[in-house]
Amino acid sequence: MTNNTKDNGVPTLADVANYANVSTATVSRCLNSPERVGGNTRKRVMKAVRDLGYAPNFGAQALAARQTNTVAAVIPTMENAVFARGLQAFQEELGRHGKTLLVASSAYNAELEEQQVRALVARGADGILLIGYDRTPEIYEFLAKQKVPTLIAWSFNPEEPRPAVGFNNRAAMADLARQVIGQGHENIACISAPTASNDRARERVEGIRDAKAKAGQDPKNLTVIETPYGIETGETAFRQVMTNAPQTTAIMCVNDVLAVGALRAAREMGMKVPNDISVTGFDDIEIATLAEPPLTTVHVPHREMGRCAADMLIQILKGDLIGHNLELATEIRIRQSLGPAPH
Repeated sequence: MTNNTKDNGVPTLADVANYANVSTATVSRCLNSPERVGGNTRKRVMKAVRDLGYAPNFGAQALAARQTNTVAAVIPTMENAVFARGLQAFQEELGRHGKTLLVASSAYNAELEEQQVRALVARGADGILLIGYDRTPEIYEFLAKQKVPTLIAWSFNPEEPRPAVGFNNRAAMADLARQVIGQGHENIACISAPTASNDRARERVEGIRDAKAKAGQDPKNLTVIETPYGIETGETAFRQVMTNAPQTTAIMCVNDVLAVGALRAAREMGMKVPNDISVTGFDDIEIATLAEPPLTTVHVPHREMGRCAADMLIQILKGDLIGHNLELATEIRIRQSLGPAPH
C-alpha cells in the first residue's frame, strides 16, 4: 500500500489513519491512551506506525494538550538493584498508559538532585517520582510553583503530608531487630549508608534503637558505622566494627550489599557466621539468597511498589487523587546468617 506523505516525505498522522483504515482520532488515542483502544485496532494502528516509520510530533502535541505524556524519576543511584527492579515495574505500568519515563541519577548528591529536578521540569515532565522525603524545601516549593505533581517512593511516613507509595523503613528494621534481640543479642552494631540526607537509612538505624529500647536494652549502646554503598565498603566497615567494638555479636546492615561485604570480611577474618557473629541485611535482592551463608533480611516488594507508584501518579495527573498515601507491607526472611548470641 502506498501512502500520501507530506511534501518533505515525513509520514503524518493522516497517513497512518489512511493506512490502518481508521480515523485520525483513533490513531491519536492509540498513541496517547492505548488502553482505550481495542486490541485488534491497536495492533493495526501500531503496524501502520511501524510500516510507515511514523514518529509523533510530541512537541506539537504538548503545546496543544499542555502535557508531554512524560514522567520523570530521580533515583539516588543506578548501581543498586532495588531501584532497578522498582523502576522497571514503574516504566512498564507507565507504558501501558502511553507514558514515557525519563530517569536521572543523583549519586546521593542533594545539589545534583536539585539540578536534575529543575532540568526534568524544563523538559516538560508532567510528574516526578522522588526517592524518600529528604531534600530542601526549595525543591518542593519549585515543584509546587510549576504545578508538577510529585510522588515519594521507597519511604512511608504517616506524619508526612506528601503523597507516597512505600514502606515504613523504621518499623521494618525494628521488626528485624526484634528477631535479632530474640536470639539473645545485646551487643549489636549497624553498618549504614550515610544518613545525613537519606531518610531511608536514618529510619532503619532508628528502628534498631526502637527495638533495643522496647527490649529493655540501652538504645545508645549501638555501634554505627556509616559508609557508601558497596560490597568492599561493607567489608571495610565490618573490620571497623570489630576493631572499635570487638564485643559485638550481631551486625545489622541497612542493605543486602553492605551485608554481603560484611559476610566476606567475617570469612576472611576466620569468623564463622552465625556461630561467632550474626549478620543481617535489608531489601532481599537476589544476592541475599546466593550469599554464604544465605542472608537474613527484610523483603521489600520493589516491583509492586514501582507498579503502584506509576498507577498512583497517573491518577494524580488525572486529578483523581490528591494527597493519597499507600503503605506496602514488608516481610522478615529468616535465613542461616542469624543465630543465637555466642556465650
